[in-house]
Amino acid sequence: MSEYERGFAAGYRAAHRTDVRDITSDRGTPAPLPKKKKTRKVSAYSRRYGVEYKRLKRKHPRMKFGALSKKAHAATRKAMK
Repeated sequence: MSEYERGFAAGYRAAHRTDVRDITSDRGTPAPLPKKKKTRKVSAYSRRYGVEYKRLKRKHPRMKFGALSKKAHAATRKAMK
């Protein structure tokens, strides 16, 4: 194997690593692990809307989404007063 082929193989292996911690930055220090995304808190309105939508969907399983969501939003606004 020529020097070129050895260099190519080493570069290929480095570029296709699956473990993020093995990859180093330009300075030779390990790259930081990616941070997990913070989950957003679901609002009370959104939770209530989900309950209303599911209730309507059980009652009217073949109804279109747009019509169901309109009714669910109306019921949620009424319930949240």
